Amino acid sequence: MGRLDGKVAIITGAAKGLGEADARLMAAEGAKLVLTDVDVENGERVAGEIGPAARFVRQDVRDEDGWIALIADVMAREGRLDVLVNNAGVVEAGHIENTTAEAWHSVMAVSADGTFFGCKHAIPAMKQSGGGSIINMASVCSIGGFSAVTAYCAAKGAIESLTRAIAVHCTQNGLNIRCNTIHPGTMDTPMVRGMSSKMEAAGMVAAPAPDAPPPRATVIGAADDIAWAVLYLASDESRFVNGQKLVIDNTVTITPGVVPAPQAA
Repeated sequence: MGRLDGKVAIITGAAKGLGEADARLMAAEGAKLVLTDVDVENGERVAGEIGPAARFVRQDVRDEDGWIALIADVMAREGRLDVLVNNAGVVEAGHIENTTAEAWHSVMAVSADGTFFGCKHAIPAMKQSGGGSIINMASVCSIGGFSAVTAYCAAKGAIESLTRAIAVHCTQNGLNIRCNTIHPGTMDTPMVRGMSSKMEAAGMVAAPAPDAPPPRATVIGAADDIAWAVLYLASDESRFVNGQKLVIDNTVTITPGVVPAPQAA
């Protein structure tokens, strides 16, 4: 039996990266999925490759009316909503002195506003469904200080705090809805791979030559490392986990200095 049999889930930012990995694993475990993104080409590709268990809907998570329409459509078609994965996010390079207002508002709108709208409108649908699980994608950037992505840190911090407020609200009102955050470290995704060029464009670092060794040792996880955590929080196995943050970073946030890369045997 699949761990998500019978569950209906919405995954935002599902066209690539962490959202795509979440979608593929959740579908394999029995969920019926609605995948959303502004990237229509890749979103339709992912849904098509998954098959009948998934359909794609173009969505700009910054648009509250779009959220209302999306969730109403899911309830009309499926009759329930069990899981919401607020995965959509963007990052812009910039420290506190050179982050523009435009970059700040862009990052906050997608990550913080988008998550707020999703939670606000998913909860009434989950109440009708008898309960559910909301999984908000935060970051280690809401835990540590990463000056090169100031707006991103702030947006993810807002998501972390919002999640706790939602969890307490749902518990105190007996809604049987859980809300938790996942905090990935550096993962191998298109967003992370694109950071070097963004930082170079912001005049913060020079992009290394393609054949140059990394300037320092790093530990990079795979998108599936996050997807397995999403699966756990989406499933009934985590029914007593609420208002918590699950950090997936191979000790980066608790290790002084830089975590060295594994040495070859």
